Amino acid sequence: MTEDNKRAAGSEVDLEDMVASTDTGARKPAGMPGKLLVSIAAVWSLFQLWIASPLPFMLGFGVFNATESRSIHLAFALFLAYMAYPALKRSPRDRIPVQDWVLAAAAAFCGAYMFMFYEQLSQRPGAPILQDVIIGVAGILLLLEATRRALGPPLMIIASIFIVYSLAGPYMPGILSHRGVSLFGLVNHQWLTTQGVFGIALGVSTSFVFLFVLFGALLDKAGAGNYFIKVAFSMLGHYKGGPAKAAVVASGMTGLISGSSIANVVTTGTFTVPMMKRVGFSAEKAGAVEVSSSVNGQIMPPVMGAAAFLMVEYVGISYVEVIKHAFLPALISYIALIYIVHLEALKANLQGLKSSNPPKPLVRKVIGFLGGLLLMMITALAVYYGLGWLKPVLGEAAPWVIAAGLALIYVGLLKVGSNYPELELDDPDAPIYTLPQTRPTVMVGLQFILPVIVLIWCLMVERLSPGLSAFWATVFMIFIILTQRPIMASFRGQGSMAADLRDGALDLWNGLVTGARNMIGIGIATATAGIIVGAVSQTGVGLVLADVVEILSMGNLMLILIFTAVLSLILGMGLPTTANYIVVSALLAPVIVQLGEQNGLLVPLIAVHLFVFYFGIMADVTPPVGLASFAAAAVSGGDPIRTGFQAFYYSLRTAALPFLFIFNTDLLLIDVSPLQGVVIFVVSTIAMLIFAAATQGFMIARNRWYESIVLLLVAFTLFRPGFWMDRIHDPYESVPPAQFVEALGSVDDESTLRLQILGEDDFGDPLTTYMQLPVPEGETGEERLENLGLELIVEDERVVVDMVTFGSQAEDLGFDFDQEIVEVLAPVDRWTKELMWIPAFLVFGLIVVMQRRRRDRSAAAASA
Repeated sequence: MTEDNKRAAGSEVDLEDMVASTDTGARKPAGMPGKLLVSIAAVWSLFQLWIASPLPFMLGFGVFNATESRSIHLAFALFLAYMAYPALKRSPRDRIPVQDWVLAAAAAFCGAYMFMFYEQLSQRPGAPILQDVIIGVAGILLLLEATRRALGPPLMIIASIFIVYSLAGPYMPGILSHRGVSLFGLVNHQWLTTQGVFGIALGVSTSFVFLFVLFGALLDKAGAGNYFIKVAFSMLGHYKGGPAKAAVVASGMTGLISGSSIANVVTTGTFTVPMMKRVGFSAEKAGAVEVSSSVNGQIMPPVMGAAAFLMVEYVGISYVEVIKHAFLPALISYIALIYIVHLEALKANLQGLKSSNPPKPLVRKVIGFLGGLLLMMITALAVYYGLGWLKPVLGEAAPWVIAAGLALIYVGLLKVGSNYPELELDDPDAPIYTLPQTRPTVMVGLQFILPVIVLIWCLMVERLSPGLSAFWATVFMIFIILTQRPIMASFRGQGSMAADLRDGALDLWNGLVTGARNMIGIGIATATAGIIVGAVSQTGVGLVLADVVEILSMGNLMLILIFTAVLSLILGMGLPTTANYIVVSALLAPVIVQLGEQNGLLVPLIAVHLFVFYFGIMADVTPPVGLASFAAAAVSGGDPIRTGFQAFYYSLRTAALPFLFIFNTDLLLIDVSPLQGVVIFVVSTIAMLIFAAATQGFMIARNRWYESIVLLLVAFTLFRPGFWMDRIHDPYESVPPAQFVEALGSVDDESTLRLQILGEDDFGDPLTTYMQLPVPEGETGEERLENLGLELIVEDERVVVDMVTFGSQAEDLGFDFDQEIVEVLAPVDRWTKELMWIPAFLVFGLIVVMQRRRRDRSAAAASA
């Protein structure tokens, strides 16, 4: 056994402990307590499936409202937290002490209090009795202790600070002081309403997140995780640095269904990291590639580490819109990481592993790829329009017919897969390794793609809610887990039906348990983050923070963005990404939007939330506390700090993207046509690859220092061409406010005006903001103004808002009585900003020519 293998074997237990302590709980009791622990976890999963299904409404019992569901959800999470997570490092792992049984029962009772006494509490809103206060105080304290156990001290400490701040308001210094909150008021707000612990975050955990995590756990138990890894290796393993490219793709596919970067590192890393080391990657670089790709799994829709569902509630847009905005940056980031790995392989002249595929001419490969793509597109169109025609014809029978059709396709895929050997779980440390053939590897597990297609179809085409979409995908996944073994065995003419059904049922049981145990930390985190959100809403500290941030940033939007990024990184060192996103978005997202309006940059709220989220996940990489880096180092046997710094270096593209899409929202596909979207994707991908080449110091040959600087400028120009075009020609012309109506009548129908408005803030102080005004319908300026719902008074060149019609577009935009329109900016005809791409590509071409010549000269000198 080699030294690396010894080290890897020696760290295996530590690795399992690390994953358990951060995701599922480190305690594994034997005997009856162990059976009870897994049984309660499975019951939690079944409860979540029940409330997500239409069955309670069809059968007329077991119907819970949102508050009751959240209460039961938290009760399960608290009970399992005390059962699964030891109090201290020296606490027993193989048994549950008596005090933990008592604490678990008490915490579960406090969590379920809202459900058990719902009617009584609803009859005394805002007037808690002594019993309510005692339960509320005990519940908050037990929740904080569960948070310490499951997630570590940082989140508990931050939540405690906000509780103290709520109670000690009058004693706070200067700007931080407020009138204070009584103990009864605090408990009522935090524990007996949906403003605190039982707020939006816990609601999202209850309604959406659990089902997606359960779906991922079941998919993994069915064998999809191993399938994704094998497919990625069979397709990419033979290229330069192939195992690292395969690791990126495998982690991306796992990230589609996983909400934890640490679990992603361990799931794919135990297999991919030794492969990378075998072709020449150092332990640190192999670990860093795995960390970067696994952490990026959290920005990959549809799950996005639970943040996608929270954004639906916080931003107020549909789930499909969130996915649309988040998809392009995530995809660009992944493509760039594959390119970074390619550059590393070129720099070190690393080769891939030996391919098992029969050699094919390039033309046949291209024709095969395009043929497969065309077949997929034709199939998708046929299904889309076929179902669109069938549903009205079949009426109420449509769901049953579609389910039968899906079952037939599933059986057909199993028949196809049965003609190929079953995928084995290989030993990654085996001394000899040849890549599996691509065709048999892909064909044997096609059934795993069906539930993902069902999920995406329900979300994107049927436009079902995320919870219901995940429910139907999970039901289909349960059907697959129970039936794939016996059906496949019968096609192969081997195996025992009873044994295969038993194995399938065991896989289902393990999936239900794993899904629930993976949810303990998320359930606790969302509940505790609710304390912080509740304190912000109860004390008004958000307004204070806006003032503090504005003073620190001196009103400069770039400074406040940097400040927000640093705060996200610092908090992310101790908080799970979901909790970090909730806290920072609650505190700073409104501040960024407000300061943007005051500085003339109108930032969409979704862009700010994605900005906060991106830097929250970067904390999993960043030394000295990047947990994903420690997990990867445990797999690779490398130094965790050096692995962290290398991963951060690889992840610079992920840190640059948020700043870019704040200033150029085209990257989020906001207000762009499908054709524009394709062009933006192509150019942005090229720009990100150029950025990667600049930061890695290598493209075709090793970069000169000035080439790296020029490449960064080229990448910036491709990402944000408007920056340079605005310097050449202002996109707007200033119109006197008195001519606002004329300007409104003269611009095109689909155009927008920018207005500078002078009004008052919440404290009555003067406040100047900018507003984007979409031009309303109408032939003349007067007609458009009327359709807008606005009446103005013009006094000596001053234009003042006289009246805003209730429920009008003007009210939605934020117009208010007595505001003054200070400046009107009307769009002007000018060259399109995309023309700046031409000089950028010319400069890039010049650098390519220079580096090619340098490489050729080096090759000639080496061969001479």
